[in-house]
Amino acid sequence: MSTRQVPELLAPAGTLEAVRAAVANGADAVYLGASRFNARDEGAQLSLDELEQACAIAHAKGARVYLTFNVLIKPDELADALTYLGECMDRGIDAAIVQDLGIVRLIQQVYPTLEIHGSTQMTVHDVSGALVMRELGVERVVLARENTLDDVRAIRDAVPDLGLETFVHGALCISYSGQCFMSGMISERSANRGSCAQSCRKDYVLTDVLQGQELDRGYLISTKDLAAHDHLPALAELGVGCLKIEGRKKKPEYVATVTKGYREWLDQIERGSWAPPTDAEVQPLVQIYSRGFTGGMYGGRQGREYITRTQPDNAGVELGVVVGREGADLLIEVREPLAVGDGVGFEPPVGTPGTSTGFTVTAARTLATRAGMTRQAIAARGRVPLGWRVVRTSHAALLERARASFAAMPDGSKARRTRVDVRLFGHGGGPLKAVFRAGEDEVTVRSDVPLAQASKRALDVPQLREQLGRMGGTPFSLGALDIAGLGVGLFLPVSELNRLRQEATDELLLRRDWAHQAVVAEREERIAAAIGRARTASEVPARVAPVADASEWSGIEPAEAVTLNAGGVVAAELAAPVAPFALRASVYSLEDALLAAEGGATEVVFDPFLRHPAPPVARVRAAQEQLAARGVALRLRTPTIVRPEERRAVQKWLDLGLPLLTGHTGLMMEFGRAGRDVVADYAVNCFNQHTAAELFRLGARRLTLSVELTADEMAQVVAPWDGDGFDAFVYGRPEGMTIEHCVLSAAFDREPTTCRDLCVKKHTNVQLTDPAGYTFPVATDSACRNRLLHSRPVEGAEYLPRLWRSGIRGFQLVFNVPGDPIREIVGGYRAALDALAGGLRPDVAAVRAVVGSAFTRGHFARAV
Repeated sequence: MSTRQVPELLAPAGTLEAVRAAVANGADAVYLGASRFNARDEGAQLSLDELEQACAIAHAKGARVYLTFNVLIKPDELADALTYLGECMDRGIDAAIVQDLGIVRLIQQVYPTLEIHGSTQMTVHDVSGALVMRELGVERVVLARENTLDDVRAIRDAVPDLGLETFVHGALCISYSGQCFMSGMISERSANRGSCAQSCRKDYVLTDVLQGQELDRGYLISTKDLAAHDHLPALAELGVGCLKIEGRKKKPEYVATVTKGYREWLDQIERGSWAPPTDAEVQPLVQIYSRGFTGGMYGGRQGREYITRTQPDNAGVELGVVVGREGADLLIEVREPLAVGDGVGFEPPVGTPGTSTGFTVTAARTLATRAGMTRQAIAARGRVPLGWRVVRTSHAALLERARASFAAMPDGSKARRTRVDVRLFGHGGGPLKAVFRAGEDEVTVRSDVPLAQASKRALDVPQLREQLGRMGGTPFSLGALDIAGLGVGLFLPVSELNRLRQEATDELLLRRDWAHQAVVAEREERIAAAIGRARTASEVPARVAPVADASEWSGIEPAEAVTLNAGGVVAAELAAPVAPFALRASVYSLEDALLAAEGGATEVVFDPFLRHPAPPVARVRAAQEQLAARGVALRLRTPTIVRPEERRAVQKWLDLGLPLLTGHTGLMMEFGRAGRDVVADYAVNCFNQHTAAELFRLGARRLTLSVELTADEMAQVVAPWDGDGFDAFVYGRPEGMTIEHCVLSAAFDREPTTCRDLCVKKHTNVQLTDPAGYTFPVATDSACRNRLLHSRPVEGAEYLPRLWRSGIRGFQLVFNVPGDPIREIVGGYRAALDALAGGLRPDVAAVRAVVGSAFTRGHFARAV
């Protein structure tokens, strides 16, 4: 029978037990996180010693180990992170999964032999993004979970030499990975730093702001779990190199069950005997953990059935209903009988109010079986109404089978030991000479007691191996023993043999420590040298003009502070002909563009994609001319997500030839290297100076710093360039999530991408409200994608002096909701910046007065 090549099966592991479960059930590789710098900060971390054991377990079965090193790294963490990565490499990892662009380049400089995989947090979802990965030199990239099979085909065809990896099972993020800032903005728990608070798993209410109408409620952005088993042949045919199971925080039984299922299906494909999985074959995966399954977006965008709606956690398997009571027992009728040890839940009928309850089955009697249904009496705790649904939440027999599958696997606790070969020399009356050799190290020791003729038992190989081989408390083990140079019939006390062994191993340990210290010292030198190679300011276009030194504010009286004029704005004629800073106001309507210019913006950024419908291109050209007459430039903001099928629709805007602001790294490189003036938006996640250097190298003319950095951290990032070439997001609502799913279409059970009457005509201004009462505006963009905006605008006027002292001269204001007082807010910031440029103290209170009290300081003083 002919065979076909199948992708690598990559399983998750958050514990050593999970590593054993994965390898025993057929994983080709496991991915896991050590205790630092990985994107799961709770319950899925291994110590360095456990990591070494994990590598031993996997390698013994021919499986590989990939370290999740997939968080954004701050400037003051770079050396520590690279040192820690080296320690992980010493334990035996085969590759690192990385999100931070700067870390990719640093790893290549410090550890050139380490294989690097681009994390799904890099948001690679199209050809241009894949080309960035190839440019960076990563071996493979984990594609966005939102990609269709057609998207994967387009990427594969365009960049055939880049390895592709994609998820096939487990929890889904509702937001594009790497583009979720919601958790961090609400708290200090950043999804980009491994601390996601899972804001998507809350219940929300969707309302029409203008009509005050409730449109939907429930777990509206809580996705079902991915189960893409039906797409396995297509993914294999497309040349995807690795299929990934999500679940580093899941139990070993989950890892065993899911890995076993996908291993069997891939083996079928390899044998050429594939058949779509039956319900019975999928049932163990449903039972072990499921929020309800979806095939994901491989076949196209999903609608209402993509989300859980009624619950955010494990749904279990519905088996039947409650039919009565018999004394203390509950009577149920189920498709499959319950057994002692099973977890069971009871839920009200759909659409009926009530609080779910449940317990572990302690006793069960089968009363009758008829027409595929079994009537049972189970010991109950409390009363459950008739007609309530019976849900098995855990299956004792399935869990036992899962545990049995890896019970015989070694635990990897036996540490790797260095072989020591020993040669012995000596004759009667002289000392015993022993030469211990471990790798390149060789130690010679001699006995203090001379060899004597044996009166009873002479030294022989068994006795010598027993005494010299007692190295259990050391990292050594006895290898070959050569006694060709030892006389016959000689004797030496056991205590002296033990002393020789101890002396030799102590010396070998000392030499090994010296060697390790030399390696560490050399490694630290490489790390320091690599970190010190940040780009110089001469490699970045200079800012508009030199500015006054405003590093000191003492001695300036409040009366000298610049304030707004009577109209609440700074009159255009009062501004210098060329401002020594860039004040960029981002808007989504042309009317707002003119208001921003009137307020004193030096540049207007227009986002025609944020909301339906976009204006005609001719109107944008006319607005460009109007702004130019005021001395204000117009820049185009692109979407952060442009899937292959959407490129044509975006291209007509790109063809305008306007300067660009983009959070799409692929577009940044494509147009930046073609000579276009490109500013990278905050979505590129510029978190440290080496990421900045890489983004400049890829083609960005200026960079917007991450909205998750503090003001002090921003200063550290921009220091190698004295602030030249950098912007800071100082006002507005960041896009907390970028969501392929449309909550509005799901509310009306409409087909996504074909229901534009909802967002264009009927419900043009909608928002989600969380249980705490915070409201998040929802913008449905030109690709029918939801951009979930933060509940309150960031207002950072008070940090302008700190940013100015660091050399930053670009400032971004974002207006993406209806009703913002654009002209007044822009005017306030213009006045503050004019003051700074003149060496005066800015009147930030005037800005705050315009904004009001409903704002957040973001992360300027709140580290993630």
